[in-house]
Amino acid sequence: MENYFWNTEEGGRKKQVYVIEIYDIIKNKTRNKFAKVLQGYGFRVQKSAFEAIIDEKLFDQLVKEIPTLINSSEDTVRVSKIRGVGEVRLFGNSKAIKAEETIIL
Repeated sequence: MENYFWNTEEGGRKKQVYVIEIYDIIKNKTRNKFAKVLQGYGFRVQKSAFEAIIDEKLFDQLVKEIPTLINSSEDTVRVSKIRGVGEVRLFGNSKAIKAEETIIL
């Protein structure tokens, strides 16, 4: 088991949020393109799940971009936004997660 913690209000930085993106996208081409876009915001934690700690402005950009990337009649994307202090507990075979700063080019 491995745990990691975050505090989006730490250090007096811009308002940040912890974001979890979970998706079920039917077509491979669309799914691959969507995953590449999400890599610009955060890091993959499972095959169809990403996590990120980003500022509010970047979160708003992400939420606006998602509908342009999917087929809303057959695909599903869930985006959870969490503020404050949190903890993730990992069980089983999982990659180690390291805090990193995400930059979108």
